[in-house]
Amino acid sequence: MPHRYLQELTTPSVAAAQQRYGSRPAVQRMVSGWHTDALLGADEAGFIAERDSFYLGTVSENGWPYLQHRGGPPGFLRVLDPVDGHSVLGWADLRGNRQYLSVGNLGTSPRVSLLLMDYAHQRRLKIIGTASVLDVRDRTSEDLRERLSVPGQSGKVERVITVDVHGYDWNCPQHITPRFSEAELADALAPVRDELARLRAENHALRGQLPGHPHADQRQDRESHEH
Repeated sequence: MPHRYLQELTTPSVAAAQQRYGSRPAVQRMVSGWHTDALLGADEAGFIAERDSFYLGTVSENGWPYLQHRGGPPGFLRVLDPVDGHSVLGWADLRGNRQYLSVGNLGTSPRVSLLLMDYAHQRRLKIIGTASVLDVRDRTSEDLRERLSVPGQSGKVERVITVDVHGYDWNCPQHITPRFSEAELADALAPVRDELARLRAENHALRGQLPGHPHADQRQDRESHEH
């Protein structure tokens, strides 16, 4: 099967734009030569499990696109069991500003686009699919809500949302400005902190050996008493 993501989104108007700007032949080679389906692989599943946020795109009844940020502990967006040859994503959707723009849009147009960013390593994963919304007041949602619960997640869960994946695509790192979360910075700086602590301890010990230093004087007094 050709590249499902690009094949689906390359409409006649998109193809015309590619032709106008000279990229049409290259895109055609990519679509025909890069085979993907609706099943996320191990690389995609691992990438999703590490994310603490993503962007959700929906479309309103009057045709306006709407982009919403979703965040939570790493792994709050889950890859569920596949259904009929395609992957399924899901997350516990929390109460926000109570405008319900995304949820309202999904009531009339279930098609969604997800953008997952890894700024630190300049990677991004794009996913398209169809979403389903299940209110947590519906008792049939209890099992799914339990599967999508994440330790450390704060806020009131109002619904669970699943997305039947239709296609996905990895983007190139061009123009992604590296940014780092607090956790990523903590991991990156851990060796520096350890080295700084070692140097401080070494410096403290060396200063204690200098004549006139209180620690050196105390050591000399102890040695004098011992002798």
